[in-house]
Amino acid sequence: MADETVVGRLMAAKKASGKCYSEIAAETGLTNVYVAQLLRRQAQLKPATALALRSALPSLTDDLVSEMMNPPFRSYHPNLIQEPAVYRLNEAVMHFGESIKEIINEDFGDGIMSAIDFHCSVDKVQGVDGKDRVVITFDGKYLPYTEQRSEHMISRLRHL
Repeated sequence: MADETVVGRLMAAKKASGKCYSEIAAETGLTNVYVAQLLRRQAQLKPATALALRSALPSLTDDLVSEMMNPPFRSYHPNLIQEPAVYRLNEAVMHFGESIKEIINEDFGDGIMSAIDFHCSVDKVQGVDGKDRVVITFDGKYLPYTEQRSEHMISRLRHL
């Protein structure tokens, strides 16, 4: 099945449920962003989660669940950056990125945050001024950079 067709059918199953991503997340034990990733075919549905997702979205068919269990082609449309919410999110990361990097290095050492061993959620809270605020949580495993030593190079050792 073409990804556009699969995503369209997955979005139809979500709409038929009448539930938002956060409600589906609460029923499945996943984050709301991960549920959205699953339904957009940007994440792989694990067998242990399939039953809970089918319970949350009763109109999911066997073929859709099977398709969701295949490794996805993780990508994005190049025009996505032009969408205002995505543009502003990218702008915020670019604006605060250098400071975030310095704090990661200061608190953890020379390394990065994983986007593979990673959890993300979006929450709505009320600010002190009474206005709605968006809270985006990036929760990634710390990965230290390693010294590149020749004895650790398996391919190099095989040739010696």
